[in-house]
Amino acid sequence: MPLVTPYELLPTPDALLPAPDEAVGAFNIALIEQLEAVLAGAEQARLPVIVQISENAVAHHGALAPLAAAARTAVEAAAVPAALHLDHATRPDLIEEAVRLGFTSVMYDGAHLPWEENVARTRRIADRCRERGVFLEAELGEVGGKNGAHAPGVRTDPGEAARFVKETGVDALAVAVGTSHHMTERTARLDLDLIRALRAAVPVPLVLHGSSGADDATLAAAAAAGIRKINISTHLNTVFTAAVRAVLAEGPAVVDPRRYVGPGRDAMAAEVARLLCLFARKNRRTSSTST
Repeated sequence: MPLVTPYELLPTPDALLPAPDEAVGAFNIALIEQLEAVLAGAEQARLPVIVQISENAVAHHGALAPLAAAARTAVEAAAVPAALHLDHATRPDLIEEAVRLGFTSVMYDGAHLPWEENVARTRRIADRCRERGVFLEAELGEVGGKNGAHAPGVRTDPGEAARFVKETGVDALAVAVGTSHHMTERTARLDLDLIRALRAAVPVPLVLHGSSGADDATLAAAAAAGIRKINISTHLNTVFTAAVRAVLAEGPAVVDPRRYVGPGRDAMAAEVARLLCLFARKNRRTSSTST
């Protein structure tokens, strides 16, 4: 199926998802097997998905093009609509490369910059992306685990958020409402009232980063309050790694990576499917509140 943009997945007149209390799942990948897991999980759930490659994953591989080529090939062979997103890019040149390589969505992270510089750079990138039909997500304030916003006590101000969107022309905004990156325990407490206030003030879809730290009930409540894109990375890494560890613990002599990476892929695919159904209200009543 051809790549789609988040314009087709997030709230627009032609959107496939979501309804008023639904969100789209956006899942980070760093390995080919994780890419396969995200798309397999989306096909199991029969729901759209956003595949994300972060600037950190690019640094791990040393280049964007090989992983991007694999992702595009896999997405175009998938049986469900999928967008390809560059996550947390701080380098404008990397964003330019992603657009050339066919990404349908990018995130520019200028949260570490002073307000005026963040606005100016984000606006320039937004203009360039709009010319080429590429969706742009941005962030106001630093995200926890990345030197700040989403750290305990840091919150996005609705008035500042509305002003930032107006001055930059971005298509979606990542907001700080109580989550933090790299959490391995699902104990984060979200400010649902703040999400509602942001939803009322900001005219573009809201994005929740650091969502691995929130449990099922909290993520469902965040979607109901107004979050429209939910990013998950660390939680899926935890699921993947646990399956790998189980195989190696049971068979210490195993050396063929396919023997242990395969079960990791399968476990991650099942969790992707479960989360997509949770975010989209599909089978939400029967979905577990923990994993």
